[in-house]
Amino acid sequence: MTKGMNQLLFSAVSVEQVKEVLKKYLEEYEPDIEEVDLLSAYNRVLAEDIVSQEDIPAFNRSTVDGFAVKARDTFGASESMPALLTLVGEIRMGEQTDIKISTGEAAKIPTGGMLPEGSDAVVMLEYTQLMDDTTLWAERPVAPGENVVTKGEDIRRGSVVLKKGHTLRPQDLGALAAVGIDKVKVVKPPLISVISTGDEVKPPGQSIKPGEVRDINTYAICGEVMKWGGQPLPQGIVRDNFGDLYNAVKTALGKSHAVLLTGGSSVGARDHTVKVIESLGKPGVLAHGLPVKPGKPTVVAVVEGKPVIGLPGHPVSAMVIFEIIVRPVISTMLGRPEDYGGTRVLARLSRNMASAAGREDFIRVKLERRGEELWAVPVLGKSGLISSMVDSHGLAHIPPHKQGVAEGELVEVEIY
Repeated sequence: MTKGMNQLLFSAVSVEQVKEVLKKYLEEYEPDIEEVDLLSAYNRVLAEDIVSQEDIPAFNRSTVDGFAVKARDTFGASESMPALLTLVGEIRMGEQTDIKISTGEAAKIPTGGMLPEGSDAVVMLEYTQLMDDTTLWAERPVAPGENVVTKGEDIRRGSVVLKKGHTLRPQDLGALAAVGIDKVKVVKPPLISVISTGDEVKPPGQSIKPGEVRDINTYAICGEVMKWGGQPLPQGIVRDNFGDLYNAVKTALGKSHAVLLTGGSSVGARDHTVKVIESLGKPGVLAHGLPVKPGKPTVVAVVEGKPVIGLPGHPVSAMVIFEIIVRPVISTMLGRPEDYGGTRVLARLSRNMASAAGREDFIRVKLERRGEELWAVPVLGKSGLISSMVDSHGLAHIPPHKQGVAEGELVEVEIY
């Protein structure tokens, strides 16, 4: 290992620097595209702009049950002096009408019914009285356009309904259905290999002996990959030696777009992660160690254009680093905004929390409503305690320019 490499390993670069470098290496990444049915498109990322080929609604329609009228015929109407109108017919749901409304006339219309020619408003049913088969009293005035949705008011023909890179939500599926689209082109999820390392790590279904631990990270990290739109490829548990790890990472690089390793990222005699990455291709390791708590012993690398991230072995640290480093990588691969997802709220911290200058701290917190304010209560515990993630609602962020946060000070919390 060269002197320059040694200097890199023991000097921490900022999180933002690492993210920018990774983003540059991903500029040439070309995602695969597939066409899926609308019901399979939920939470997928659009691969193209969606332009409406029609107006929605395609006709002027009523938003209430009532009577279609010329608004001017109802001006001044009241219970004591109703507007007198002649009923000329009834609009049926789902049918085009040939009724035409002239001055002083009205037609009965259901919610969603097509407004007849000549009318420009609808009087709600409860503000009318039918005196006989053809005589209607309107006891309240309506303005032009009242209780009416006009042609194209929802979505105009030729307008962009949804843009490329948008992650589809339930309401978006509804909008696509409204404009007659039942299939959409979406980005295929990037394939993310997940490798768990360590001689002491065992599968969850297996009994363990003193000194052994069950494999938490494969499942937590694969869950994170799925949560943020990737497809995890779990590669199992690899023993902590150079040969096994080399073969596992090389195989993973051949079938995935990025590789995540958990464990083996601390500086020590049995740490083979850096050596394996350096031996597999260029440019290799970009950073070993980040100014983050928890998660300092992180390895960030690129091998022949593919990100390889050595996550810390402790579950909390691994999940925090995933959120701040890997999640933006997946978003970039999907073509959506780097900071996509996550609900952020401001809350007052319930106790003093120290932080070193130049370091970013991510504190597990529970959120509590105290009167009219939201408070973030730290869930204290070491980074190996997965229960602290389970018991918390989100992560409070202390930025690198601050040396701690005082009790009662506002912090930004991202909810899981």
